[in-house]
Amino acid sequence: MRHQLRTEPPSENRSDWKTIKTLIPSLWEYRYRIGLALLLLALAKLANIGVPLALKEIIDTLDFSTESATPMVALPLALLIGYGLLRLSTSLFNELRAAVFARASQSAIRKISLKVFHHLHHLSLRFHLDRQTGGISRDIERGSRSTGQLLNYLIFSILPTLFEISVVCGILLYNYPWPYAVITLITVISYYLYTYKVTTWRTQFRIKMNEMDSRANTAAIDSLINYETVKYFGNEDFESRRYGKNLKEWEQASVKSQTTLALLNIGQGFIISTGLTLIMILAGRGVTTGTMSLGDFVLVNTFLIQIYIPLGFLGTVFREIRHCLTDMEKMFSLLDERQEVIDRPDAHHLEVSDARVAFNDISFSYLPERQILKSISFVIPCNSKVAIVGASGSGKSTLARLLFRFYDVSGGCITIDGQDIRKVTLSSLHQAIGVVPQDTVLFNDTIAYNIGYGNPEADEQAIKQASRLAHLEEFIASLPNGYKTRVGERGLKLSGGEKQRIAIARTLLKDPPILILDEATSALDSHAEKAIQSALEEIATNRTTLVIAHRLSTIIDADQILVLDEGRIVERGCHQKLLERDGIYARLWAVQQEQRALAEG
Repeated sequence: MRHQLRTEPPSENRSDWKTIKTLIPSLWEYRYRIGLALLLLALAKLANIGVPLALKEIIDTLDFSTESATPMVALPLALLIGYGLLRLSTSLFNELRAAVFARASQSAIRKISLKVFHHLHHLSLRFHLDRQTGGISRDIERGSRSTGQLLNYLIFSILPTLFEISVVCGILLYNYPWPYAVITLITVISYYLYTYKVTTWRTQFRIKMNEMDSRANTAAIDSLINYETVKYFGNEDFESRRYGKNLKEWEQASVKSQTTLALLNIGQGFIISTGLTLIMILAGRGVTTGTMSLGDFVLVNTFLIQIYIPLGFLGTVFREIRHCLTDMEKMFSLLDERQEVIDRPDAHHLEVSDARVAFNDISFSYLPERQILKSISFVIPCNSKVAIVGASGSGKSTLARLLFRFYDVSGGCITIDGQDIRKVTLSSLHQAIGVVPQDTVLFNDTIAYNIGYGNPEADEQAIKQASRLAHLEEFIASLPNGYKTRVGERGLKLSGGEKQRIAIARTLLKDPPILILDEATSALDSHAEKAIQSALEEIATNRTTLVIAHRLSTIIDADQILVLDEGRIVERGCHQKLLERDGIYARLWAVQQEQRALAEG
């Protein structure tokens, strides 16, 4: 095992308040805009409350049913116009509120999404070796979408509904006998408690839905990325069954969520209908006894409908808020992942002069019970090449990862020109080191983009110069679209040698003083290896180079070769001296030469 499997327990569920607090910094910049939006919202609600009041006056003015009433000569034009203006104002203020708040809402979504994306790129290699890309992408997608929904629900559904209920209860209590306000208040409280209890209970099904959705998405993306492997082994049906199993569990959780939703809606409807019926009985009795006018009856009825409709919507809103918080919890939990390798508070910029690299008594383990490197010491002088060889699992690639500081050493220190790499900034360290990996993975973009990735500020001429040095120019010229040719997912449209040349070209474009060649030709055939080897020798010229080698034929020109065995350096020297020593290196060389002769013969 080369890497540690994550053994720490999963993080505890974030509280709803912690999730909401995560949003506040992203909104604070737009606090004045949000304040204006809330003011417009309050004006819209006040206009909405004024509509039933205006309607009551209109009805009472037009009511000729009583014996004492006298026919009116003219319509109450002012009241009718006022009624229309109040209706218009409600709509106008709501639309202005939406326009004013849009920038704050969308900005919060952008900042949160960017924050999570940035954090993911700063997490350790240990995290990314265990991640499931499909699941993470779905978590971020759901979380980003839910962020905007939550903001709208909290600010423009919960707060205004509570404000409207409070004002209406105050008007009822002031103008009518106390039972009207009390029944209304009891109905609202009962509705809230019932909704809270049932929705909290139902949340478990939403969580299960999300988990199964992420698993299904992970399985689908993993299967599609490995399309060729699936075809090689004829496992199309197996992949469909694997995907279908997760979808089946998602379906079961979804059905439970929908059926329990029916229970929630029935209970909410019963509470609202009961409260509305009781109030209307009281109002009807008031009209028949003469203590209330017909306008009062309409006013009470309109008020109740006006608050019960949003109250009914409030149940949906509360349910959706729970769903949003559940969705956002997954995304924000990524922010709780600890960054294993970070800059120290006093970290300084790495100053490279000679690019002399020294490994001083290095020890390291991925797991406490299994030591990978044991007291490793060696120096790579300025502009020299040091190669590391050894059996699989001996710690060769671990040395390269420690130099790049994907991990911090357990003991000893690594220095560049005498500077401990743990005391310099990660950005300056990474800028000083170029890596040509064994398995080059390209972006699904053009050849020019992938070469230019080594230095995003480079112009077209610099990209072409790097291509020439990497012996890519002839290949690119043979393509119909040249540098604009798209390489496909992970560069699958190109051969291994072509991808390696692109990796060399973008490293040349980066122009680092220190170079790591991590088994850069081990995955290539002999013909491709010879073609790439000359480009590798060119890129290593005048650079301090660490070569992780599998094929010994690629390192015979190294200034020093280190042989690792079970985490220790057991042999060191140039190619010829190691052959004369007749040890592990000499035996590896003999085996590889024999294999090469068989392959060529």
